[in-house]
Amino acid sequence: MWRKLNNLKMIYESGSILIIRTDSDQDALAVAEAAIEGGIKVLEITMAVPNALGVISLLSKKYKDQVVVGAGSILDGETARAAILAGAELLVSPQLNPEMIKVANRYQAVTVSGAMTPKEIIDTLEAGADIVKLFPADNLGPQYVKAIMAPVPQAAIAPTGGVSPENVQEWFQAGCIGVGVGSFITKAAKKDGDYSKVTAAAKEFIAAVNSARS
Repeated sequence: MWRKLNNLKMIYESGSILIIRTDSDQDALAVAEAAIEGGIKVLEITMAVPNALGVISLLSKKYKDQVVVGAGSILDGETARAAILAGAELLVSPQLNPEMIKVANRYQAVTVSGAMTPKEIIDTLEAGADIVKLFPADNLGPQYVKAIMAPVPQAAIAPTGGVSPENVQEWFQAGCIGVGVGSFITKAAKKDGDYSKVTAAAKEFIAAVNSARS
């Protein structure tokens, strides 16, 4: 129980979750380590990454107590359990997945469950998810969050999709507790394989988050 509370605290304090979706496990590891060097504290390795469970296992062992390592694109309870066995302490789904939440709560993993409409958001809260992943956020915008927060101020919302240093302040001003970020950081080294650019992008994004929240 204390482990989950500590992980939730780290997620809230970080204000961001890095979503890693790459074409190889080697690239996923390189991006993750470069981003951690840049200050990222919460990672989501999507199940679309080849050998995703192996990547999660390596990272969770190497960065235990330093970084919250999670698994993304969880679509069923079986995958949720496999991810937890590999070391994931955070489970993320693109849609409401009651089985994922049930398994996660059983083993005290943090859940971020996808939703879009007001009904989906309420259903997600009632299912017991810790955080509502607003997805796809770039189709909705910060004003949508403001509209949702009026009748549902208790919702812990974190948008995913199109979040960048340029717009992150708008999301926090709308009432979000955190944001999911992907390509701005993960694709920084795509052209030339220079992972120091991933580290630099992570630092830039974290600085923007800290500025937005201050």
